[in-house]
Amino acid sequence: MKCPYCSAINSTHVISTTPEQTGGIRRRRECSNCRKRFSTFERLITDVPQVIKAGGYREAFDRDKLLRSVRIACVKRPVSAEDLERLADQIEDALRRMGLIEVPSQIVGDLVMEGLKELDLIAYIRFAIVYLNLDNLPAIQSEIEKLKQGQKI
Repeated sequence: MKCPYCSAINSTHVISTTPEQTGGIRRRRECSNCRKRFSTFERLITDVPQVIKAGGYREAFDRDKLLRSVRIACVKRPVSAEDLERLADQIEDALRRMGLIEVPSQIVGDLVMEGLKELDLIAYIRFAIVYLNLDNLPAIQSEIEKLKQGQKI
């Protein structure tokens, strides 16, 4: 482990280890060289299916890309980073549990839509505008009406 402060290599030691709700492990570390402390996060990496995009090409599932898109939808909304991490974990787990080698990107998008609907309805609408290609007000209004009926707003 390289110290992020003094760049010393293999001079850090673990002070404490805490399991996280997202399934990873948070480790508090201290550098023996500069005595500064920092945290690291460890998460198990397992195989997730390839994503088949609309154009027919395939790409590896990218958790960071997923998080970027939901963060954009949640800008200035009361959704915590922890909630977004949890959503990404749930989507990644759901894809793994499918047991498939490849999944259409629509499945990933639908999982995001379901998760955002639970987290924040405004973020859901923001994501839906792009994901469902809602390019006019009547289409957006229609999606809002569906939400109202389902949520009894």
